[in-house]
Parts: sequence; C-alpha cells; structure tokens
Amino acid sequence: MNYKLSPSSLTFLYNDCKHCFVLKTKHNISQPSMPFPSIVSRIGALQKEYYSGKRTEEILPVLPPGIVKHGEKKIRSRVFNFPGSESTCFIEGRFDIVAELDDGSFAVMDFKTGSPSEESSETYGRQLHAYAISLEDPGPEALKLSPVSLLGLIYFTPDECSKPETSRQTLTGHLEWVNIERNDENFMSFAQDLVKLLDGPLPEPQPDTCKWCAYRYKLSKMQTGSVLSISPPKCPTCGGAMQLKSGQYGEFWSCLRYPECKGTRRI
Repeated sequence: MNYKLSPSSLTFLYNDCKHCFVLKTKHNISQPSMPFPSIVSRIGALQKEYYSGKRTEEILPVLPPGIVKHGEKKIRSRVFNFPGSESTCFIEGRFDIVAELDDGSFAVMDFKTGSPSEESSETYGRQLHAYAISLEDPGPEALKLSPVSLLGLIYFTPDECSKPETSRQTLTGHLEWVNIERNDENFMSFAQDLVKLLDGPLPEPQPDTCKWCAYRYKLSKMQTGSVLSISPPKCPTCGGAMQLKSGQYGEFWSCLRYPECKGTRRI
C-alpha cells in the first residue's frame, strides 16, 4: 500500500489514540469534528491574511529578515520507500505560511493559539518537518521551495479583552516564537514506524483514554442490547480487525478491509 500521511494527523491524533489514527489514515474513518477547533482555525486564518506580504521582522523581531510570500498552500512529497517494507508513504497537506528570507532560504511557520509547552511544541515539530521535507523533496508538479532553513511556531496567547466600538470586541495577547530544531533523520525514522503501524493489525480501541473509542463502544452496546467485548474479533479470513455492521439478518462482524476481504463472524 501507499499511505497518505496528513501532517495534522501526525500530532495529537497519533499521540492520543493509535486506533483512531489508523482508522483515519488507512481506512478513511475520521473522528467527528468539534466546534471549538474551527474557532481556533478562524483565528489562524485571520493571522495568515494579516501577515501575508509583510516583513518577518513585523511579526516578531527575533525572526531573520524576509517576506511572507506563501500562505495556505498545498504540499505533496515524493513517495518514500523503507528497507524491508513493500508499503510506501507520501505526505500531503497544507502549511500555514512560508517566508522567503533575504539569504534565499525559506522559513516554515505555523500559527498556534494557546500557551506554548515543551510537549506540544515537540509534537507540532513533526508537522513542520512534514512540510519542510515535502517542500524540499516534492512529488511531480508539487510546490518546491528549497532550502528550508528555519522551522518554528508562532504562539498567540490571548490575555486581554477590550471593546473599542459598540458592536465590536477585541482580543489581544502575547506573541511568542518557538524554534524547532531540524532533524530529518528522526522524522524519517518516525515515518518508517508509521508504515509498520499501518501495515500491522488495527491497534486496540482505547475507550478509557479516547472519547471516540468510548463513544463507539457505548453505541455498539446500545445497538445490540448486549455487552460486547471492547476488542473486536480477528477476521477469520485475513486475521485483520473487524467492525460491527447491520445486515438482513441482524448485527454481525465484518472485516475492516471489505470489499478486499469478505471475512465475517457472527456476534
């Protein structure tokens, strides 16, 4: 298989639940979206619009001199092969902004709303590495910007509210730059581990720590009227994971790889 890796999925989705990560990446079954992240996305969109075409020094004085020339553009890497694996992967997504620096190199930057932490910055570093590697080593006809000399996060932490007009409110806050050290070797090792994870059996659901695994488990109990095992059975045909489905004769277990595999089990 040739897996598409989305940079945004390499952050908290991967950290929080390997089961949901594999469902999305391999089987295209995504977690439902929530209203709050869309608000955060709107803040980021306004920042990208405002800073487009501006000097990097106007964003934060600590940034090397350059101009923000690229915003919200699609990236796609070449296909990556790994020793001992028949499966491959590629990266596809959209970055926030890229500045062309005065020395001819490029800076890949992401806007984040909230307070920076070492753990979250390390996690978001995977996302930035995915953008940088894709820009320097793109697939056919994809955007190429090279070399990428700087990776970092621009954190906006709201800390003050004001009301300049009758029907308008303003949130202001601190901007902070968090530099991400480039380490392509670590990232490609991580990507190789992802391919192994995706090639393997579906990881067990985590209802104790993942709200969506808990939701699916409770829903399956309500639909069947009985307490099901948290862990789905293995497919009798291919040995892979199974999912609960409803058919002409009631509920049954079906292979997640259907229609490639038509293995079934009775409940």
